[in-house]
Amino acid sequence: MAVERLARAKINLALHVTGQRADGYHLLDSLVAFAEMGDTVRVEPSDRLSLTIDGAMAAGLPVTDDNLTLRAARLFGTELGAAIHLTKRLPVASGIGGGSADAAATLLALSALWSLPLPSPEAILSLGADVPVCLSGHPARMRGIGEKVQPLAAPLPPAWLLLTNPGVAVSTPEIFRTLAEKTNPGLPETLGPWPDLAALARFLNAQRNDLSPPACALAPVIVEALAGLADQPGCACARMSGSGATCFGLFPNEAVATAAAEALQRRHPAWWIISAALAR
Repeated sequence: MAVERLARAKINLALHVTGQRADGYHLLDSLVAFAEMGDTVRVEPSDRLSLTIDGAMAAGLPVTDDNLTLRAARLFGTELGAAIHLTKRLPVASGIGGGSADAAATLLALSALWSLPLPSPEAILSLGADVPVCLSGHPARMRGIGEKVQPLAAPLPPAWLLLTNPGVAVSTPEIFRTLAEKTNPGLPETLGPWPDLAALARFLNAQRNDLSPPACALAPVIVEALAGLADQPGCACARMSGSGATCFGLFPNEAVATAAAEALQRRHPAWWIISAALAR
């Protein structure tokens, strides 16, 4: 009776900060995609709610009562129990939605296990701005504070991602505090079509991640990570995802992305580096 869901890495292909509400929340306009890899959430029936964590990145995420997976489970408001097991492969607090993806996968897995509807959109958003788009699991345009998720009318072209994280922690609140301009133009009203990777790269290279400059100022190694990706043969676009420090490069196929990953890993053996297909 166990239920398992993949918590895919979330990638902000472009992220524009378009304003700030009176309550302090920032308004975003982001083109969001996912990698065909991530954490795994497995749930099984139990007489109580519990969480265990393993995986390559488990050491960075101790089991605590405020873990996003447990908070997601409690949103159902039921006395039913479940043994939740999280296999953590994504770096913690790294700009690729690891915690949000875990929460979304937990919601989907428990909804299936308990045969219960998902909590309200407002409750889901309370877990974090990225949770609604991670719950959709498909390439989308994300606006507002994360509550407006619109599927793309034009599909993304086939491509491979090379993800790299230089192992530095960056504070999202600090990045937003140091953001020089908080009212910036959004993405074009119409997104796509992108018939191939070259077309997508041309579009992305004309867009921005508005959080990249303050993140690079706080952690200059991000500049090195971006340059290392851009220097790899076949890289069509290199950018930071979310508030960092994970950066991504877009490549035409698995062979080219794998070769780039191996070359970058030789230069930076301590960095987290992985290639994966771009989910479509």
